[in-house]
Amino acid sequence: MRAATAGLLAEDSQLPRYEDLELTLLRLRDFLALLIPVIEDLASPLPARDVPTQCALAGVSTARHRLNDVPVGTERVGLVSEVKRAQRLALSVDALCDHYENLNGIST
Repeated sequence: MRAATAGLLAEDSQLPRYEDLELTLLRLRDFLALLIPVIEDLASPLPARDVPTQCALAGVSTARHRLNDVPVGTERVGLVSEVKRAQRLALSVDALCDHYENLNGIST
C-alpha cells in the first residue's frame, strides 16, 4: 500500500496519464475500503480517551470524508485536480497504515 502511495506523494512526481490515474484512484479507494474497518476493529476495544485511539478514529473520519470528496463550485475536474484528489487519498492510506502499526504493533 505504501509503495502505491509513494509515487503520488513524491515531490518530483510527474503528472500521470489519465487512464493510469483512474486505476490509481480505484486502487486507493480499495485500500481505504480495506483499512477503515480494520482500524475501527482495532480501536473499538481500546479506551475511548486513549490518544492513539482518538487519532486513529479521526484518521478514519478523514479518510471517509476524502472518499466522498467531489469538486464543488468553480473547481473543474481535470487531470491536475484529480491528481490532487488522489494525493489526498494517498495521504489517508499512509495515515491509516501508520494507525494500524500504532494500534497493532505490526509494521506494514
